[in-house]
Amino acid sequence: MKTKNQLRSFFLSALMLLCMASCKTKQADFASPDSEVNSKRADVHALAAADFKVIGYVPSWAGEVSQIQFSKLTHINYAFILPTSSGGFQALENPSKLQALVSAAHSNNVKVLVSVGGWNNGNDSAFESFAASSSGRSNFTNNVINLVNQYGLDGIDIDWEYPDNGSSASNYSLLMQQLSTAMHNMGKLLTAAVVSYNGSSIQSNVFGYVDFLNIMAYDESGPNHSTYDLAVQSLNYWKGRGLPASKANLGVPFYGRSASEYVDYKTILSRGGSANSDSFAGIGYNGIPTIKNKTNLAFDQGGGIMIWELSQDATGGNSLLTAINQVVVSRTGNPGGSIPIGTTITLKGFNARYVSGENGLQAMTCNRTSASATETFTVIDAGGGKVALRSKGKFMSSENGAAPITCNRTVMGDWEKFDWIANADGSISFRGNNGKYISCENGTQAMTCNRTTISGWEAFALNN
Repeated sequence: MKTKNQLRSFFLSALMLLCMASCKTKQADFASPDSEVNSKRADVHALAAADFKVIGYVPSWAGEVSQIQFSKLTHINYAFILPTSSGGFQALENPSKLQALVSAAHSNNVKVLVSVGGWNNGNDSAFESFAASSSGRSNFTNNVINLVNQYGLDGIDIDWEYPDNGSSASNYSLLMQQLSTAMHNMGKLLTAAVVSYNGSSIQSNVFGYVDFLNIMAYDESGPNHSTYDLAVQSLNYWKGRGLPASKANLGVPFYGRSASEYVDYKTILSRGGSANSDSFAGIGYNGIPTIKNKTNLAFDQGGGIMIWELSQDATGGNSLLTAINQVVVSRTGNPGGSIPIGTTITLKGFNARYVSGENGLQAMTCNRTSASATETFTVIDAGGGKVALRSKGKFMSSENGAAPITCNRTVMGDWEKFDWIANADGSISFRGNNGKYISCENGTQAMTCNRTTISGWEAFALNN
């Protein structure tokens, strides 16, 4: 993973890149005869859609919780907390952010883990010190248990970059075994970040201890640091060593790099780069087509997608997380409430009639017996996990609950943004910026956005 110091300094010199950032540079230290798995695998295991994981790292130092698109994620890893040489922790940075994150994520059925470590100066030595003794490993495990309980976490992510072969590798395995027992006895998750390939110091017994591994298939040397071929090679390497495909999450970067700097994806676009390209002004990155191709690869050959990191994403139609979600939706058929961003939908109310935008000429109703163009809506990513609905080129507005809803806005403001709520029975509800729900009013009057709870009139069948 990247660290706070790296990501705050996008003006790194080439020397700093070589010293601090490249996973590939460190990977060379692990090389072993069994590590070269370069051929593409023809087999496809086609993961069950409901089991596909979308994991985003959230740094303590960047991004706002309110901007996270929770509906497009299954897990979030809060980065980082640093270990001490005795098996304790340094002070957690920005604990109030973690608390807010856990609360918001859990309300959206997203799991939160804290990531321990990262590529930090001195981080490896702390792991090496405490993991070398039984007492150190026990102390660390107890501190992990306390951390999980204190913040209501769903598990822990170990980001030891990286154990060496020999006693270090054995100590890593012993530590992961002890953590696995502790976390699983609590009903919690244990995960770890690993290099893209040449990771022989991660012994195969670890595969049985973890719930899944996050494979850092990025940060190869030079601008072409995260190609599709590297993604294929990385999955092949770990599966070839015996890691179950369902535990192999493919890491993708939401940043680019050149010979002299790291650059957020959103910054690349602001400089003039294209969301549909992988290169701009000497900076190599993953645009939307490559991200979608990698997500499909992860469906066919792995267990999910891992993202470093969410605050680097762009908004709206250029969002890489939205691109991932579009693939998820296309592969899942929208189970479990995945938001079908970019698709055209119809909505049917409790009265078995269709919602109509009324061509923007009057307040919206729910009284149509069939669906024409006026009764169809395109789902737009409104940022921050919210959606907008557009019909006939105009956006639906909640009118802040003060008047019947309309579909006549030419631009998207706060009143035109909604939370997409997936109900247990498969229906959908919409919550406006006023915290109230849209009601079909049973088709007897114009629709409103003023209900405090969801009942029959506030639930809509999707595409029925």
